[in-house]
Amino acid sequence: MKVNTADFVKSAFEERHWPRGSRPEIAFLGRSNVGKSSLINSLLGRKKLARTSNTPGRTQSINFFLINEAFCFVDLPGYGYAKVPKKIKAGWGKMAEDYLANRRQLVLSIQIVDVRHRPSILDLELYDWLSYHHKKSLVVATKADKLSNNKLRNSLKIVAECMPGSTILPYSSVTGKGKEEVWHEIGNVLNSRNG
Repeated sequence: MKVNTADFVKSAFEERHWPRGSRPEIAFLGRSNVGKSSLINSLLGRKKLARTSNTPGRTQSINFFLINEAFCFVDLPGYGYAKVPKKIKAGWGKMAEDYLANRRQLVLSIQIVDVRHRPSILDLELYDWLSYHHKKSLVVATKADKLSNNKLRNSLKIVAECMPGSTILPYSSVTGKGKEEVWHEIGNVLNSRNG
């Protein structure tokens, strides 16, 4: 897909601040520091549209980006970072769950895992939740450039065993590996909605 325009729309801390309208939305979910912002920037061919940070747990809001005036990328708060106060952590979880459960515009949830590590308990809980609620989802295994082909194959096998039945795509924000495949999946979802 050709990205002609990609604009930051807003950060929302409460449901009443979510954008109005019927444009389809693709949500990005994952642990803090799993490479969520880097993935978004890489897919869009922009360097700093989604804010990357060396401090995990920095994104505390739901961030909306308008792509080609046609659909939105939605960056949800990262989960599972220990240094975040429990009260805030619970708030993020509630906000993300409300969005995932209630947002009519949501057409695809992209769950991001770090391919170098076995999916965590929180990764698996999110995967189970999406499956249980029949949410259309895709697993993107980032940081694929950090492993040799052999190790990458083995790691993807482990992710597939932990998350059976899901489409799992390896991705590297550094090399662009997997970019075409992820856009293909996004395009399929958007086309089926329009068709």
